[in-house]
Amino acid sequence: MYLITNGIIITEETLLEGYDLLVQHDRIAKIARQGEFIVDANTEIIDACGGYIAPGLIDIHSDYIEHMTAPRPTSLIDFRLSLRETEKELIAHGITTMFHSLSIFKSVDYKYRPIREPENVRKLVDLIDETHNSKHLVRHRFHARFEIDNLDEIESLKSYILEEKVHLLSFMDHTPGQGQYRDLEMYKKTIRGYEDVSDENVELIIANHQSKQKMTVDAIREIAEMAKARNIAVASHDDDSVEKLDLVQSFGTTISEFPITLEIARKAKEKGMFTIAGAPNVILGGSHSGNLSAAEAVNDGSIDILCSDYYPSAMLHAVFQLASQYKKSLAEMFKLVTLNPARAVNMDEQLGSIREGKKADLLIIERLEPDDFPVITAVMVDGKLIQKTNYRI
Repeated sequence: MYLITNGIIITEETLLEGYDLLVQHDRIAKIARQGEFIVDANTEIIDACGGYIAPGLIDIHSDYIEHMTAPRPTSLIDFRLSLRETEKELIAHGITTMFHSLSIFKSVDYKYRPIREPENVRKLVDLIDETHNSKHLVRHRFHARFEIDNLDEIESLKSYILEEKVHLLSFMDHTPGQGQYRDLEMYKKTIRGYEDVSDENVELIIANHQSKQKMTVDAIREIAEMAKARNIAVASHDDDSVEKLDLVQSFGTTISEFPITLEIARKAKEKGMFTIAGAPNVILGGSHSGNLSAAEAVNDGSIDILCSDYYPSAMLHAVFQLASQYKKSLAEMFKLVTLNPARAVNMDEQLGSIREGKKADLLIIERLEPDDFPVITAVMVDGKLIQKTNYRI
């Protein structure tokens, strides 16, 4: 049993000062005014040192595991080792539930990634599934990102769903000229950033991708129905028009990942969809693809969720940056990385906020002078103290 004291508790509604939090087994047992609890020798007291006591962060879109497993095009690190080392980093950044966004992606004409070969995706999917019955630091989940031109892997996706290994499903279309790459000049610049490619070859790459056969709407709808029947949320990716929003909603999509413009983010919200942007977009001051500004959209009320995308530490920093930059409630900003993602993937009854009876996934966050950056000094998952960090003077 733990008693967390001397901190500011970030609840769903507000910041609570002068309160203690009692953790019993894997749950938040009680929140009461400081001094009301009578503790015994079996209770460990954790001093928050005036810092914030926050829910563990829930990241529903991150391909970071791909980078940890394949740090170079020709290097594949042992998959079990990669998963173990990845979760150490996630804990340090306050991420207690991670949806590993593995790409079921057809081969591309540039930037070959061995980790996206079907056999390697299968290995990681199986390893993530194994974590549910073994000792691990965080809660691992599988976000299946399916590129709709990958006709060869449709049956594999279905099998993952039937084996109950998928926890979030998104359909992607990275065809140049629409979505993320609606600006063809930006697409060309992206390709040249990976390899030294001639103008002629760039045009050939574009023509090849634009002519590929894709899944039919009926085929997408069939798989979406399989997911929904198992309480798996379905997301679309890079929505760039109202027509696309209407289409994806017709087969049960409830999440719009990375809407391309502020107008589309607003429309997705109007239609009752959860909207997601990348936390790195916030701390960078804009999209690396020249699309939506996440900070602007959060300030507008058009973004519900921030994910780490490719940079796990961005989530915590983005929350504090937004609260400071736009004079927003810190409690409201924390929902972007806790309660809202939990709601989007149907986990909010157990996770996502500090409330009596919920799972005790908790962080203690302090602000360090002189830069005032937020740092995590303690992490608790399922009521267990996973990590405690002491900064020296």
